[in-house]
Amino acid sequence: MGMIHTPYTMKFSTMRCCVLLVSLALLPLGMAADSIGSYCSGSRYAGSNKAVTSINSVLADLVATASTGGGYATSTAGKGNNIIYGLAQCRGDVSASDCAACLADAAKQLPSTCSYSSDARIWYDYCFMRYENADFFGQADTGAGVILVNVQAMDNPKAFEKAVGKVIGKATAQASAAGSAGLGRDKDQYTPFVSIYGLAQCTRDLAPLTCAQCLSTAVSRFGDYCGAQQGCQINYSSCRVRYEIYPFYFPLAGNGGAGGRATTDMTKNTKIIVHP
Repeated sequence: MGMIHTPYTMKFSTMRCCVLLVSLALLPLGMAADSIGSYCSGSRYAGSNKAVTSINSVLADLVATASTGGGYATSTAGKGNNIIYGLAQCRGDVSASDCAACLADAAKQLPSTCSYSSDARIWYDYCFMRYENADFFGQADTGAGVILVNVQAMDNPKAFEKAVGKVIGKATAQASAAGSAGLGRDKDQYTPFVSIYGLAQCTRDLAPLTCAQCLSTAVSRFGDYCGAQQGCQINYSSCRVRYEIYPFYFPLAGNGGAGGRATTDMTKNTKIIVHP
């Protein structure tokens, strides 16, 4: 795969995927209700097709159930060729109100963004939602994803990458441990003035071993995409891994949270859409 010029230099290894890079330098600051990426595939259902009814039913059920059920839900509707499977999950550290608002927006945006495709997924800072006309429950899916890479790099890259690895290692170990609900977080002091914050999460339909395998795949991509950049997040359909040099997960640390940002500043990131 050849080099694609972006606001910084990135090395790509040979991978079986199609990568679309979009520079976000001119886009407005991302708001909490804005998605960070989406993926649409398969055939498109039209009009009064029974599959459209199944999709609408699944999305409504996901919002209602996950908003009141701890931020996670699966749902199924339809029969035969019109069957639809859906999953929704909020990031485990966000409040119930932020979770519910994110899920409502995801359910609204997903059909229009993907034009009722048979395979549709949308990622936000606070939640993730997908539906498909095939049963994907319990399977680690790292075929499609959204990767955000901070355009600014750190000095002394080897030392920084080693420190990031330590933080992410602890976060992924927590997330894949039994009883963790698939969420792990860690923080480490890199220099007297810089801390590294890491978060890892799996969808709750995954068993601990399957979760660990998904997170391992995500972390293995750090060398391809993240390098010594100040922040990076790899969001797959079954797991996500992220690190930043500012507090981004709740509760926001430092100065009562004044030094943190709860949502991604899209003006400082390059977005990469990975297709299977």
